[in-house]
Amino acid sequence: MLTIPLRFSGRWFSNRLMVPALALFCLPVVAQWMNYPTAGIPRTKDGKPNLASPAPRTREGKPDFSGVWSAPDFSTRYLENLAADGVEVPLRPEAAALYKSRLENSGKDRPSNHCLPHSVTDFDAHHMPKKVIQEPGLLVMLFESYHSFRQIFLDGRPLPKVLDPAWFGYSVGKWEGDTLVVNTAGINENTWLDDGGHPHSDVLHVIERFRRPDFGHMVVQVTIDDPKTYTHPWTVTIPWSYLPDADLLDWVCENEKDFQHIVGK
Repeated sequence: MLTIPLRFSGRWFSNRLMVPALALFCLPVVAQWMNYPTAGIPRTKDGKPNLASPAPRTREGKPDFSGVWSAPDFSTRYLENLAADGVEVPLRPEAAALYKSRLENSGKDRPSNHCLPHSVTDFDAHHMPKKVIQEPGLLVMLFESYHSFRQIFLDGRPLPKVLDPAWFGYSVGKWEGDTLVVNTAGINENTWLDDGGHPHSDVLHVIERFRRPDFGHMVVQVTIDDPKTYTHPWTVTIPWSYLPDADLLDWVCENEKDFQHIVGK
């Protein structure tokens, strides 16, 4: 597989693509609302988005996270390795062996190679655009990749007492000042924390802290708490950048034919 930068409608992408699949990206992407001015964005005198402006707020006075976001410059570093900034990952011996085998196997068995979507942490780290829609009691994330979505309930409900494994688990959030703290549990054990293959168990608890210091930036702090897999919790910080005058494109993993060609044991 190759990592090939591609540019469509002003966006740069770095995708892991099979060479025969390049023909798919020769299709035009017109008429999909690219470069259409986003309403409500603060702009400079020359009409350019002023991403250094203060973060917007809702009618309730809370930070408004709405908009289209991505990793800065569409970087894949956190998707490939959640601990890319050198954070110590305190793997237990069996989990370390599993992670090592996934690395040696070039991540061939990762869910996305079977047209399955990513989950909470790897979508936090994903370079493809994600759209946040915020309501008083609910925050929804729409992911361009795999046509997936995630709900975070802000209406005061607790996590369910019975957690049937779900691809995105069950997420509830509360405000601590201007930071949204999200607790997620019940994540399907078949998901990976990142494309590199950091594992987790059925008792995984993910704590995310979302903070928007200005209009154009989001800071996402992610804590992994999984005593079956790690000796103690560990935390990473993932930056997001706002994508002005953009929207999600149609992207679906359809009729998967690549797996038989993927390098790995």
